[in-house]
Amino acid sequence: MSPEEVLQIGNEALWIAILMAAPILLTALAVGLAIGMIQAATQIQEMTLSFIPKLLSVVGVLVIGGPWMLGTMVDWMRELILEIPMVLG
Repeated sequence: MSPEEVLQIGNEALWIAILMAAPILLTALAVGLAIGMIQAATQIQEMTLSFIPKLLSVVGVLVIGGPWMLGTMVDWMRELILEIPMVLG
């Protein structure tokens, strides 16, 4: 196995990790920003107020995007496992 192949696999793994984390993190960021603006406008400075909307939105993203995330991970892992004989042989 050459260093280029190792770097390619690492690059793919990082890209998949970014694809899996981005919808969740961007949703939490958007909801947190919206709640923060509402808190600033109403001067309600309760730290726990933003927790429940963030949690519900992240759960919603996981329910909606979960099958796609799981399919992407399974496809990548299947491809990686099928490449083992070619890498070793």
